[in-house]
This record gives sequence, C-alpha cells and structure tokens, in this order.
Amino acid sequence: MAAEQLPVSHPRTAEGPGTGAPQRAIDRVRAALDVLTERPVSLYAAAVLRIGYGSVYLVFLLREFSHRDEIWGPGSPWTPELARQLFDQTGWVSILTLSDNRAYFEACYALAVGASALFALGWRTRAVSVLFAVVVASFHSRAIFMTDGGDNLILLMALYLVLTACGRHWSLDARRTRLRACAGATARPSVDPTAGGPRHHFRASRRTLTAVLHNCGMFVIAAQVCFLYGSAGLYKVQGGSWGNGTALHYVLSLDLFRPWPGLSLMADEHDVLIAIACYLTVLLQVAFPFVLFGRLKYPVLTMLLGMHLGIAVLMGLPLFSGAMIIADAVFLPDRFYRALGRLWRRTVRGAGPGGTADSPRRPRSLVPAQSEPAG
Repeated sequence: MAAEQLPVSHPRTAEGPGTGAPQRAIDRVRAALDVLTERPVSLYAAAVLRIGYGSVYLVFLLREFSHRDEIWGPGSPWTPELARQLFDQTGWVSILTLSDNRAYFEACYALAVGASALFALGWRTRAVSVLFAVVVASFHSRAIFMTDGGDNLILLMALYLVLTACGRHWSLDARRTRLRACAGATARPSVDPTAGGPRHHFRASRRTLTAVLHNCGMFVIAAQVCFLYGSAGLYKVQGGSWGNGTALHYVLSLDLFRPWPGLSLMADEHDVLIAIACYLTVLLQVAFPFVLFGRLKYPVLTMLLGMHLGIAVLMGLPLFSGAMIIADAVFLPDRFYRALGRLWRRTVRGAGPGGTADSPRRPRSLVPAQSEPAG
C-alpha cells in the first residue's frame, strides 16, 4: 500500500509551496490581462471627466466671448502670422491659423462652442471627442502665451479622453442605446445576440480593442494626475518659503492673484492658519500618489477639493481649479457614482428614502452586451 501511495503523493509534494507562489502569480497576471482586455473599468469616472471638461471649456469659451478677437482672432496682438512662425519652431498646429478671415474665425469659434456642448452631452461621443481634442489643441496653441495650468491640463485630458469609452453612461449615446435595445428585444426576443459567425468575431474584437484603449487611457489619466501632484509637491519642498510657511502670504500679496483684495487681506491676517495651509498643501501633494489604494484617499480628496476651491476664490483661477477638481474624480470608484446617480434620481422624482417613486427598471437581460456604444 505504501508503494502504491507513493506515485499519488509524489506529485502533491512537487506542487508544494515552492510551486504554489509562481502559480498564484501567473493566475493574478492572467486575471489582470482579462480585466484589461475584456472589461472597461471606471466607466462612470470617464463619463464625469467627459461632462466636466466639456462643460468647463464651454463656460470658458462663453466667458471669453466678448474678448475672443483679442485673444484668438485676427485682432489679437499675437497675430496669426506670428503664431505660424512659432508653429514652425514648436510643431504646434491650429485650425485658427489656416485663414486670417474674420468670418472663418467666427465659424471656428461657433464650432468650438458646439463641440464642447455636444461632448458634454455625449452625442456621437467617439467622433465628437476627436473634434473636441482638435478644438482645444487649436485654441490652446493659438494663444499659448495667454494660457495657465488649467488650459494645459484640459488639453492633456482632451487628448486622453479620445481613447476612452466616456460615452457609455450619462450621455445621449447611452440613452439611444437603451431605447434601441428595448425596441430590438421587444421585436426579436428569440434572437441570440452571440450568433452570427464572422460578424460575432468582429464584434468581439471590437469590444476587446475598445476595452484595451479605454483602460490604457484611464490609466494614463490617473498617472498624469499622480505625476502632477507629486512633482508639484516635490518642487515646493525645494523652496524656502514653503518650508517656513510664508509662501501663501506672498501669493495673497500679489495684485495679479487678488480678485477680492479685502478677502485676501482678511485671510492673510491669520499667520498660523497660513503656515498650516502651506505645510498641509505640500503634505497632500507629496503623499497623494501613495494613498490611492486605501480608504485614506477619501479624506485626502476632500481636502484637495477644499484647496482647489480656495485657489478659485482667493487667487481668481476658476479654470485651473475646475480642471483639477474634475481630474481628481478619476480616483472615485464606480459604486460611488452609481450611488450618486440613485440619489439624484430619488431627488428629482420626489421619492422617499426607499425610492418607491422610481419607475420600474427594465430587466438587464433585455440589453445585449453588443448593444453598448463604442464611445
């Protein structure tokens, strides 16, 4: 019996702790690859980024409507000819410099306003995201000496969002897809959505490509925000004014960043609070990339929200603050946004705590997986 049990127990001995760890590592890598290629992550966060940056840029264009000619148009001190000369050195391009005609500029401005609105609404998101990126890059490069950190971040995010499926939720595309799925399921309830031979393989390949591009785009966005905070914090550490807690005092004393001088003077009177705000700002920015994988990120994101609101009010940089607040939204999980959506629906429809006034939800089985929009 011992001789018969030896061949059985020998493989188990060979598969002991020495080989279990490599196998677990392989399984984890395989699971990560499956997530990367099969399931787009953070779709609600991508929708928030789309809505946020589209809306912020739309408000920015409308706010500067009366000054559009001086900033980007033919009447700008930085003339189209000077811009083209700079493009020859930097490699930038802009649709605004293709013609010096004023009617052409007005058409481009109307196109920018329309593209921003449609991008925020999520209409034909895949194509409109490309148009939005072209618009942002064109306006940014046309007046590159009149931009700030908010413009730079919006430009980067507009380029990254082209890769993402940011129109899957909270968009006109998502609404159209749901309506088509309901109509298709009612008309042909017995059709198997997985059948179709080559057409099915094409759809599967398209879903895989969309998932890979989306996940890579969201990873790049998160990495960009981490790099931005980390580099800003390390840069501040090198300065003596941040080390002794006086940096914000000098910032509040600059006329360029004092939209409300009285408010700035009132805030500058509290030396201890100014010093604490300096140290806390550096600590939050340096620690930000290291707290993203635990619950500590929620209080950190809350404090960063307050910091950006303070920058918007005290320093008069609403575009920069808005761009940073929207970028921070990429680190909130989808369950947070789903809960937020449920709370919004209950609030709009006047339902009680139990949500009894919500209309009956359509069964998920009626919506085939292939019907999700690519954008």
